[in-house]
Amino acid sequence: MIELRSVSKSYGEGAGRVDALRGVDLRIEAGEFVSIMGPSGSGKSTLLNLVSALDLPTAGQITIAGQDIATLDDDALTLFRRRSIGLVFQFFNLLPTLDALHNVLLPVMLERKATGADRARAQQLLVEVGLGARTTHRMHQLSGGEMQRVAMARALVLQPRLILADEPTGNLDTVTGGSILALLRSLCTQHGTTVVMVTHDRNAAQAGDRIVSLRDGAIVGDEPVRRQAASSLGESA
Repeated sequence: MIELRSVSKSYGEGAGRVDALRGVDLRIEAGEFVSIMGPSGSGKSTLLNLVSALDLPTAGQITIAGQDIATLDDDALTLFRRRSIGLVFQFFNLLPTLDALHNVLLPVMLERKATGADRARAQQLLVEVGLGARTTHRMHQLSGGEMQRVAMARALVLQPRLILADEPTGNLDTVTGGSILALLRSLCTQHGTTVVMVTHDRNAAQAGDRIVSLRDGAIVGDEPVRRQAASSLGESA
């Protein structure tokens, strides 16, 4: 599903040059849930930006579902992100002027006029994330956990093959964060969606199948998660 080959990313020049990633090789299979961990400045956010096609590597190759993203122009990259990747952010990035239903429908409305079928899917997604009774509520009427669930539904509305989550539990309490992790886990087990999550929380990382550790722009660890640990986390949620 995702393959990085000798990927490097640098910013600046000369004495001010920063090597955010240095020769990273990583393969993530379809339907796998991979947690990316590392201290501040380790390169994990840079890695997520590259995999989400929000940025391009300085060197190396990134292939997603067989597509070398470096070969796409800006318009094609925009369409690729919108149609193939669902993004879940720490700070939700929802529009306060829209209700929950229309926030979920936003990716559709950027593509075309929403149909009855689109609205039905958005409503069903809100039901699946436990917000079936909150479809007409605006963002100021929702809790942080509810807003993150709206963001999850929005990420799924175009049925992407890949979900990228950037610290999705960072602003949530333990119980609410656990429910978000359980939702991400269910995407893999029930729908075969590939999930890549950046987190600083070792407990949250246990929701995945693997934990990839970064330090100073390089991978320093890649370990499987004991399924019992991941299952207990989902059960506690």
